Amino acid sequence: MQPRIPRQSVSEPGGHRADHDVRLGEELAAVVSGARRRAVRDGDRQIDTAHLLHSLLEHDPEVRAVFEGGPQLARLLAYLVQRSIGYGLRWQGSVEDSGAVPVVTEADGLSPLAAGAMGYAHERAAGRGADQANGVDLLAAVVTDPEARAVEVLTRAGIDAAALLSGLEGRVSDSR
Repeated sequence: MQPRIPRQSVSEPGGHRADHDVRLGEELAAVVSGARRRAVRDGDRQIDTAHLLHSLLEHDPEVRAVFEGGPQLARLLAYLVQRSIGYGLRWQGSVEDSGAVPVVTEADGLSPLAAGAMGYAHERAAGRGADQANGVDLLAAVVTDPEARAVEVLTRAGIDAAALLSGLEGRVSDSR
């Protein structure tokens, strides 16, 4: 029986994958792997910040807690699910890039903004003395750029991404 989700070999673009980055740890490696599966399933060439946001919400209870559960979280998940059948279809075949930094053509299968978010998550972790980034670090990173697809999804779900980022700036996770 053929798997529904094709596997990428090391020789394919994105073969040296971000989910094998030792700075991630097991938890974020699972998040990146989930985002990669979602990107492939959605027919996207690269993992973008919305894929990362969706996977964070699926895998990390601490990230879900940031959204205080209830209607806000349900609305956000609904928009993320709709991405593959609705408004997200316009993103297919395009590269997520705000134009703020030079376009990176091959960044481990990540869009330029997602690659930048991974870097920022590592910097944020290092700033608090941790060797590895965690889910809250990555959440803060994916909402940093107002042009990110994750920010668009949050806005459509009625969540103020700037206020979210402001609240995350002082938040330090217990997991190190």
